[in-house]
Amino acid sequence: MEEVIREGTAPMGQPGERQDGPPEGWMPPMADISWVKRKFLDVPYGKESRAQCFDLYLPEEGKGPFPLLLHIHGGGFALGDKRDDHMNAYLEGIKRGMAVASVEYRLSGEAVFPAAVLDCREAVRYIKKHAKEYQVDPERIVAIGGSAGGNLVSMLAMEIPNGAFPGETERENFEEEPFVALAVDQFGPMNFRTMDEQARANGVSLANHDEPFSPESKYLGTALPDAPEELCRQANPAAYISEHMCKMLVQHGTHDRLVPFAQSEEFVAAIRSIAGEDKVVFIPLEGADHEDKRFFEEENMEVVFDFIRENLK
Repeated sequence: MEEVIREGTAPMGQPGERQDGPPEGWMPPMADISWVKRKFLDVPYGKESRAQCFDLYLPEEGKGPFPLLLHIHGGGFALGDKRDDHMNAYLEGIKRGMAVASVEYRLSGEAVFPAAVLDCREAVRYIKKHAKEYQVDPERIVAIGGSAGGNLVSMLAMEIPNGAFPGETERENFEEEPFVALAVDQFGPMNFRTMDEQARANGVSLANHDEPFSPESKYLGTALPDAPEELCRQANPAAYISEHMCKMLVQHGTHDRLVPFAQSEEFVAAIRSIAGEDKVVFIPLEGADHEDKRFFEEENMEVVFDFIRENLK
C-alpha cells in the first residue's frame, strides 16, 4: 500500500523483505502547476489540522459551473502530498473543461482511522457548500485516487449519509451530503484482513501487511492481527456497498507487489453481488505493478476520461 519509490529514489525491494516505506525525509516529486492560470491553493476546509486543505484549478476560460475531478492522494495513509506529480496527469482535465481539485488529509502519524475518511467527507461538503464561489457543479463531482487514495475515494463512492460513518453523529450540523457522482479507484487496498493471504497466494506481492510497521496497521493504530474485527470492517469500503452507491471505475495491475490484485477482484465481486453489475467497470492492467507509470500515461488517462464522459450526467 505504500507508494512504489519511483525513478531517482531507493528501490522497492523484493517479495519477503521488510518494507517500512521511503527513507526518512523523502518527498514525492511535485507536479508542475505553474502553467495553470486560475487556481486556489491551500484552501482550508477544516479547523482541526493544517492538513485539512485542498487545491483547486479551473479551466482558463468560462464561468462554469464546471464538473470537478477531485483527487485524493495515496501514500499508505502515512505520507504523500496533494500536489504530487500524479497531478500532471489529472490536470489534463482542465483542458477538457473540468475543474480539478486535490485534497490533503490527516495522515496516520497525526491521526488514525477514521480521521482520513472524515477529512475527505468534509472536503466534499465544503466544496459543495462553496460551489458557486469556486465555479464548480456540486452535482458533478468525480473522485479519483490510487493506493490509499483509492480506499478513500471508494468510501466516498459508497454515498454514506451524514452521521452514518464512524466518528460522525446525526447531531452534527452538516449542510451538505458528502456524495460524489462517479469514482475512480486505482489499486486501492480494501480488505486489510485478506491482504497477506492474497499476497502469499499470488507469489508476487509482499506479505507484510499484518506486521506492526505496515501502513495498514499504522492507519488503524494497532497491528492488524490485534485489531478488532469491527474496526477492520469499518475501514473496508466494501462494508458500505449498497444500491445507492455511485458508479465506479476500478483499475489494478495484475502484478502489484504492494496491494494484491485480488483486493480489487474481491471488491468488484462484492459490488456486483450487492449493488449490481452496472455499478462498476473493472479494468485490470496486465503485468502492471503498483503505481505503474502505465496508469498515468495518455492511453490509460483516455480510458479514465472516457469513463467520466460516458457516465457523468
